[in-house]
Amino acid sequence: MRKISMLFMAVMLLLLSACGSEGSDGGKGKDKFLTIATASTGGTYYPIGVGMGNLWTQELKDEGIRASGQSSAGSVENIDLIQKNEADLAIIQGLIGAQAYAGQGSFEGKEYKDLRTVANIWPNVEHFVLMNQKVKSGTISDIEGTTFSVGPQASGTEQSTIVMMEGINLTKEDIQPEYLGYDDTISAMRDGRLDGGSVPAGTPVAAVTDMYASGVAATVLDVTPEQANEINEVFNAWYEYTIPAGTYPKHDKEIHTIAQPNLLIASIDLDEETVYLLTKTLYENLEFMYGVHNSAKTMELSNALDGLPAPLHIGAYKYFKEAGLEIPEELIPEEAK
Repeated sequence: MRKISMLFMAVMLLLLSACGSEGSDGGKGKDKFLTIATASTGGTYYPIGVGMGNLWTQELKDEGIRASGQSSAGSVENIDLIQKNEADLAIIQGLIGAQAYAGQGSFEGKEYKDLRTVANIWPNVEHFVLMNQKVKSGTISDIEGTTFSVGPQASGTEQSTIVMMEGINLTKEDIQPEYLGYDDTISAMRDGRLDGGSVPAGTPVAAVTDMYASGVAATVLDVTPEQANEINEVFNAWYEYTIPAGTYPKHDKEIHTIAQPNLLIASIDLDEETVYLLTKTLYENLEFMYGVHNSAKTMELSNALDGLPAPLHIGAYKYFKEAGLEIPEELIPEEAK
């Protein structure tokens, strides 16, 4: 019995020794485990975060990097997790990032100047839909005086809709607000109980497809460049976005609107070389990400910096500069100056 115990202990010591010597760099160090905060498991953030974690673990195993996506309550909590070093990276809504960096909105008096961005991952495209009989100019200003759904109460849709309205000098007092989800918005419009609503999402939005396909006499309103500038003066979180003709059934014209990024952020404490490797690996393996989720199919190096509300992490800055991107002054981190 004693011989068996001693043999067992010897085997365990050998295994532990092997595990300790194997690592990021073929024995040069310990593995680095990274956590990516996402949102609920039923949304888009979670599968994309898990996909990125799988990609990095697979491609950077020789560097000792192990990454995994973790569910969370979403953007606002993710900022908190990054600040507390309880997550290394996170996916957040562009508007929430802008508010956190400026110390406004949900972050009034709690500005987070150490917020560092990595990239715009995919766009959240604004769709203000309105019954044709209420359309005058064809732009989002036409919602004034209408019954209009701003999205469910306390939702990201409501928050972004209110900011957009503020940018064009409108408030809830200028409309008759309703608080409906996307499908319910289109259903209420079809039944004549609602003039329009805000339904932002990645294109094509299923509810908008249903609106056009089922013959609801309504349209998606344009956002002019002037309106886009005015909205960004409230929060610099959007960029101009064109929905191609044919994206929606029976609609053969381009729709000129705006989008805010769903973006990847990283802790300022995460080292430069690690974030450089993560960013480089992400953009050199986009085909992998395209297979993770339809929303990821819009990821391109050319739009990686679109709509970012805060400076790049020094590691991401290093990669994008090396890749030849022209980096706007406001995105250059202090650490690089």
